Amino acid sequence: MARIVGVDIPNNKRGEIALTYIYGIGRNRANSVLKEAGVDRDLKVQDWDDDQFAAVRTVINNSFKVEGELRSEVQMNIKRLMDIGCYRGIRHRIGLPVRGQSTKNNSRTRKGKRKTVANKKMATK
Repeated sequence: MARIVGVDIPNNKRGEIALTYIYGIGRNRANSVLKEAGVDRDLKVQDWDDDQFAAVRTVINNSFKVEGELRSEVQMNIKRLMDIGCYRGIRHRIGLPVRGQSTKNNSRTRKGKRKTVANKKMATK
């Protein structure tokens, strides 16, 4: 396996797909990285030579925030929203959906497993 930016990318996949294993790089960005590095996107990673690896590494390091740096930036943005107490920050804090989704029936991913609340029994006279 090849290592780029601290991530093992699979050898048996095409370059365009293999680069998406890096946090912060999707298909579009992978294609632009490979085009800028001068590597064919359909070439499998195991067929890359050292010059192509070096070119891809330099393009990623110089152009994009990826992996740990990007993760920490996203976490800092969320923390900032929570600190200033805006609506989105409050939704993050209490673990509810942030982007306007309905919560009456769905949103189990954010809310967690159902907590059943039993009905109170009526007191008899």
